[in-house]
Amino acid sequence: MSVEQLKKDIIEGYRFTGGSIIMGAGRIGDEILTDHLVRIPLKTLNRHGLIAGATGTGKTKTLQIIAEQLSTNGIPCLLMDIKGDLSGIAKIADENPKFIERHDKIGLPYIPDSSPVEFLSLSDEVGVRLRATVSEFGPVLFSKILDLNDTQGGVISLLFKWCDDNQLPLLDLDDVKKALQYLTNEGKDAIKAEYGSISSTTVGTIMRKIIELEQQGANVFFGEVSFDPDDLCRLDSSGKGMVSILRVTDLQDRPKLFSTFMLQILAEIYSTFPEEGDLDKPKLCIFIDEAHLVFNEASKVLQDQIETIIKLIRSKGVGIFFCTQNPTDIPDSVLSQLGLKVQHALRAFTAKDRKAIKMASENFPYTTNYVVDELLTSMGIGEAMITALNEKGIPTPLVHTYLRAPQSRMDILTQRELDDIIFRSMIVPKYQNKIDRESAYDILSGKIEEAQSEQIQEELRRQNEMARPTSSSRQEKSTFEKVINNSTTRSIGTAVAKEITRGLLGVLGIKTTTRRTTSTRKKSVFPWF
Repeated sequence: MSVEQLKKDIIEGYRFTGGSIIMGAGRIGDEILTDHLVRIPLKTLNRHGLIAGATGTGKTKTLQIIAEQLSTNGIPCLLMDIKGDLSGIAKIADENPKFIERHDKIGLPYIPDSSPVEFLSLSDEVGVRLRATVSEFGPVLFSKILDLNDTQGGVISLLFKWCDDNQLPLLDLDDVKKALQYLTNEGKDAIKAEYGSISSTTVGTIMRKIIELEQQGANVFFGEVSFDPDDLCRLDSSGKGMVSILRVTDLQDRPKLFSTFMLQILAEIYSTFPEEGDLDKPKLCIFIDEAHLVFNEASKVLQDQIETIIKLIRSKGVGIFFCTQNPTDIPDSVLSQLGLKVQHALRAFTAKDRKAIKMASENFPYTTNYVVDELLTSMGIGEAMITALNEKGIPTPLVHTYLRAPQSRMDILTQRELDDIIFRSMIVPKYQNKIDRESAYDILSGKIEEAQSEQIQEELRRQNEMARPTSSSRQEKSTFEKVINNSTTRSIGTAVAKEITRGLLGVLGIKTTTRRTTSTRKKSVFPWF
């Protein structure tokens, strides 16, 4: 195909009438087409996207370019920052002659700019603390996170139902464990009549799954105050979209927690955002950097759930973009749903690498303009192959693009700059302190202690009954009792008692007799004598 025809394809494919973001200029060989800019319409950005490329090819900066332009157009973004190198979007780019030179080649003026930023955290990192209660997950999603089978998932559904019926809030993992403990011990008889019995073996398996999640630090995520997804959709005073950066640099070795959060926030957005249909621009765009960490560790059910949400969340006005090293890191079922694909260079050092590149080249629309697998290994830093959807939803021709430079800083913020942004945050105080209200753990702990106390009292009563002497045990009398109860002893005792009584009364009788002799007119003191 001639250069003229290729130029025509680029012009026709990227001539949009509505709002758009500019990625750079088309490139053919060594020629940069300064009068043919590569644009992506805002209207189609809720069709999701992929940014892929080998380490060091510039894919993270491409993510930064897209996010800062979305912010400029009043579209909030959520960036999941695994490597910790996206914070610079909050500051204007430093002067760099290379940026101006690049933009001169593209035919665009270079205007440094910054975006309003909010820092979020899942752990002890500074920023807005993200939390969610177990109840907000619901039994189905919670079971999928734990990778439970149907039987185990049924127990979780029963648990949620029983807790709802008995006003027992499930806020964190301790609540779930305590509820399971209660239902398999003290409360098993009560639940059996209404809900059915629960296998202790099944409960043991669920407990081990929960402990596995706890080992990855999930305790810091579950709880209150729950994060409100609407806080991701804020604009600043100038109308720019807020760029929320989730700092998860400490979660690289804990992919289970990372995927748990990602799935929960997507499910929460889907359940709370109203249906929007096709908007002129998205309400929110979410960028998941190092997405292979999610999919490599995700179970089949978790991948299925992600695929389902990807298909449905578009109608909520939300676009999701995966950033990873190779397109093959993303499951085909998810990859097929993506409307935007930005492919940076790939490296071929082994036969396995060459095979992966061949597979990656087949993920793009068919084109005769380029030998895709060869171009994938020959592009330089700051170049990418791009295909998107035009305003009618039709895939545009694949084009080799010479990318623009970020308007914001390409380096990270200093600690002082980071602290200053967090200090001025409007929502950090809202989520700073964790609420520890009465929940299932506290209520059931009291019931368990009460039941255990009753058991202890019952055991003490039983032991007292066993220790109390019975009639049979008193048949054998002591020597003293035998002596006292002997008939001879009783006779002797009676005689002695009589003599003593007679002696005492005899004295009294003598005195009485004397008094009666002295004065017979006086009544006797003892009339019975």
